[in-house]
Amino acid sequence: MSVRHVPPAAPPTTLAACSYLAAPLLALVYGVLRIVDGFDGSRGPGAAWTLGHLAFMAALVLFAVMLHDMRALLGRTRMATVTFAAGLAGIGFAFVQFAVDVVVGFMAADHEAMGPLFDQVQAVPGVSLLVYQAGPVLFYAALVALSAQLAAGRHVRPWMPLLVLAQTVLPVISLDLIPVGSALAVVAFLPLALRARSRSVPAHV
Repeated sequence: MSVRHVPPAAPPTTLAACSYLAAPLLALVYGVLRIVDGFDGSRGPGAAWTLGHLAFMAALVLFAVMLHDMRALLGRTRMATVTFAAGLAGIGFAFVQFAVDVVVGFMAADHEAMGPLFDQVQAVPGVSLLVYQAGPVLFYAALVALSAQLAAGRHVRPWMPLLVLAQTVLPVISLDLIPVGSALAVVAFLPLALRARSRSVPAHV
């Protein structure tokens, strides 16, 4: 009687390998849809607004997986753990921001109606600072910091954190540069994706 071989469940590093590329690619999708959404002179509400924001929310979840894997590569040191925690907090704030944007997009009949709804949300004490200003910065700062720590430990090439820094700075210059920054992130994280993929492949004996 033959016994059917059932392959083991994929280890966490498989998800990490995918996240290193899927996260920036989803961010790129958001950046492109944002540009498309502005072709008519205003952004939101509509399909491009909603789909773009949902794509970035999915990217944020995968960025959290990335940060977790980067921390593991660093040996879960105290500095890496603190940076990871700050990054998760930043991701949480950014996720809330994009979730609010999606809800407002569904509630508003047109672009002009979105303004008062955003004003109501940001009028809540602490929301403007944590959700729309300082909070999300923690995520981008942690991403750069973990990349720099990996470079310092010679886990990645020295140019990797420079590309990560560039992809965080470009949207500050102009949000229309989000696709360019995301493309740089794909290049920056490709070596880590390949390394995570190699760790996920079981050794044959």
